[in-house]
This record gives sequence, C-alpha cells and structure tokens, in this order.
Amino acid sequence: MKFDRITDNGNLWAVRYDNCLDNVLDTILDQWNDVAWLRAFFKENIVDLASYFKITDVNQAIYDTIEDSERLQCLIMDISPAANLDEIFRPLENSRTSEIILGKEKARLKNTHRHSSWLRIYAIKLDPGIYVITGGAIKLTRTMQEREHTLVELARMEKVRNYLLNQDIIDLDSFNDYLKELS
Repeated sequence: MKFDRITDNGNLWAVRYDNCLDNVLDTILDQWNDVAWLRAFFKENIVDLASYFKITDVNQAIYDTIEDSERLQCLIMDISPAANLDEIFRPLENSRTSEIILGKEKARLKNTHRHSSWLRIYAIKLDPGIYVITGGAIKLTRTMQEREHTLVELARMEKVRNYLLNQDIIDLDSFNDYLKELS
C-alpha cells in the first residue's frame, strides 16, 4: 500500500493499493467519467436507481454522474490556501458526534439542482483538514451494507485504517514520519 500526495499542501492523499497503477482517486474519477462503465453499472443496478432515486433512464443517470463527478472533483481538488476539507468530508456514520482517531469519513456534493448526489468519496481523517482517500462509490441505497460494491468500500476503509494503526500512524506527524522512513 502506497500513498500519493494529491494536493501540493499535503492536505489530501490517496491510497494506491498493491498491484494498482493508479491511486484510488484517479481510478474512481476515471470510472465516473467512463460512459461504458457507467452504462454497465446502472443497467446492473437499475432497480436501486429506480426505487431510491425514481430514475429509470440510464442515459440520464450517466449524464448526472458525469456532471456531479466534475463538480465533486473541482470541490475536492480546490488547492487554494483557504480550502477547508473539513467542510467537504463528514463522518461516515451519520450518528457520530465526536472525533475518533483515524475516523472514517465521506464526501459528497450538497446542493445539486436535481436529486441528491449518489457519488461518494471515502477517506480516513488523519488530523483536522488532512485526509487519505481510500475509495469511492456510487451509492444508490440507504445504507452501504445493502450492496456488494459499497461493502467493498467499507472493507477498504477498515483495511487502510488498520494498516495505518499497525504502522503506528495516528495523526499527521506520525504519517509524515512514516513517509520519511520510506524515502
């Protein structure tokens, strides 16, 4: 497992899993802009799309996904010094009210002009404003436990969190120490 710096200021990182050429952020953004991949995904998940979002037109779902992906990418990749990732990422568990070490977080678009966005980017919070992206998904159900592809993302978050803990990484300082040891 490797970690790619996404923003120059070091506030955003993405996991590059073993045997993968790209980090997870590049991979999910590529998928979310790949019409063929999206068509196959929405055809396979049309029942969820129709029941939860009341959308039955696969082409509309593809269009909405590409549009939301571009907006989410701009929001996440805002590299201005004033960018605050804590305004984008929220606790994965909606009921969590306090900070925990290496908390599991999610980012999604707010204020879409159509339906709620189904795009999610998942990350581990190292420190306030510092995140490591572990993956992402198109979430078409109320909970992540309802579908295999979102269960995979839950497992990835847990795998990365456990890896960090096993390397004695609990915050940005220990993460930086770990990265220095590798170089």
